[in-house]
Amino acid sequence: MDPNRPPTNFESRVFEATCLIPKGKVSTYGELAVFLGCQSAQAIGQALKRNPFAPEVPCHRVVKTDLRLGGFHGGTEGPYLAKKRNLLVEEGVSFGDDGRVNPEHCHRFC
Repeated sequence: MDPNRPPTNFESRVFEATCLIPKGKVSTYGELAVFLGCQSAQAIGQALKRNPFAPEVPCHRVVKTDLRLGGFHGGTEGPYLAKKRNLLVEEGVSFGDDGRVNPEHCHRFC
């Protein structure tokens, strides 16, 4: 990944949509995909992995469909997920005993 390359049009659309998720809420890769009409949660994840604008583009607010954290900064375990969780907790997001985001924190795109 070239850190100096500008975002693609698709990545820019993903970043703009991600900014619509309010503080204290999360959305899912799948919800973003449907909202953007791309139908690929994986494509959303790949775009967010390349997010050069964090935390202004709050990619930490996007989680897996099952409300588990998913990935963060290209990592899917350990300190990456601990940082993602901490950012969400600081914003008021709570988690169940199973590690999933409590559904009351889900943002739905209209």
